[in-house]
Amino acid sequence: MKVLFVHNNFPAQFKHLARSLVRDPENSVAAVGTRTARGVGGVRLLKYGVQDTDTSVTHPFARRFDMECRRAEEVLYALTTLQSSGFVPDLVIAHPGWGETLPLRAMFREAGIVTYCEFYYAATNRDVGFDPEFPVPGLDGQVGLHLKNASTLLALADCDIGLSPTHWQRSTYPAQFHEKIRVVHDGVDTDAIRPDPAARFRLPSGRYLGAGDEVVTFVSRNLEPLRGFHVFMRALPSILAARPNAEIVIIGGDDAGYGVRAPGGGSWRKAMLDEVGPYIDRKRVHFVGRVPYKAFVSALQLSSAHVYWTYPFVLSWSLLEAMSAGGLVIASDTEPVREVIDGDTGLLVPFFDVERLAETVVDALSHPRRFKQMRARARQRVVEHYDAERVCLPRIMSILKDESPSSSAVTDAPGSFRTRRVRAISSGTAD
Repeated sequence: MKVLFVHNNFPAQFKHLARSLVRDPENSVAAVGTRTARGVGGVRLLKYGVQDTDTSVTHPFARRFDMECRRAEEVLYALTTLQSSGFVPDLVIAHPGWGETLPLRAMFREAGIVTYCEFYYAATNRDVGFDPEFPVPGLDGQVGLHLKNASTLLALADCDIGLSPTHWQRSTYPAQFHEKIRVVHDGVDTDAIRPDPAARFRLPSGRYLGAGDEVVTFVSRNLEPLRGFHVFMRALPSILAARPNAEIVIIGGDDAGYGVRAPGGGSWRKAMLDEVGPYIDRKRVHFVGRVPYKAFVSALQLSSAHVYWTYPFVLSWSLLEAMSAGGLVIASDTEPVREVIDGDTGLLVPFFDVERLAETVVDALSHPRRFKQMRARARQRVVEHYDAERVCLPRIMSILKDESPSSSAVTDAPGSFRTRRVRAISSGTAD
């Protein structure tokens, strides 16, 4: 079988699936992405460039879609190169978030197309319209936000099946598409991410943290309100005052991220340090930026309490990784988190309750033995429900093969996904 992945930052969510597919020598696997895409052994990777374009003359409503169309054109050129080499995919697995899926059905009419359904934008109770601290968009802003879904809607119309990592993320999509979208997480490597009492983490000063140290961890790709960074920072004065030996390790970058930009065009790290800096012991608050993955895992393994905070938005891998490492997770009581964290596997706190967050962290640091079994249950939940090799990949392959008797969106009708190509997965052959 010939499989094509399309993702600007490949392998991203497709890491485990791509590695699984290339293990079978009968498969031929290729991927298309931008310059940030990384290679996976056995996968032929084609990279395309993204040109800086002046969209000032484009209507504001259409600027994002204009950029997505330009990106789609570059993908089209890359796919033409791939096709001319004799690679015509039986199955295409793609992320629609940047317009890369726009040319897929026109190019590969006979292929099965699977769309990764990560998130559908709306103006209330999601990344927008949740936090009263920040203004909600006006009518023009709401129209522009709605139009961010254009490429996703076209991808859903073109694809045969959608895959969404959580039930809540699927629920963000229009109801008429729900039967087309299967819920299955891409999974985490619970063998690589497991408890390790000997873990050590090197601070920028060169000092190491390890067993016996009282460490509070916070992780986000970028430090921003959408991931609760402002709430966490406001809890630090109380945490540090109550626990004089606590060390705070904050992992994440200072880029704009997904949500609102910091005032004055600076970083949210600077903005929050301006606000709470006079009230905290800066020597015990360590901003380490983005760190190598091995160091990130070590931080999770030695964490005394891991704080995961988020708006109703895409569930982060880091939450599952912290649980897999045996961490005691203190998380925001928001919709995507509730699918994973409950009173047995972690502690939930209302998103905006700074005082309660501080009290919960202090309690966790004060009574570590009380939460020992909770840590074990957290890891057990991830192993049983989110392990990539043993749980998630078999489910994904079952969906692709249409082996589930409850599958209603995939039929044996002429021209359907199963009839066209997925039988090739089971038989090991393709037309």
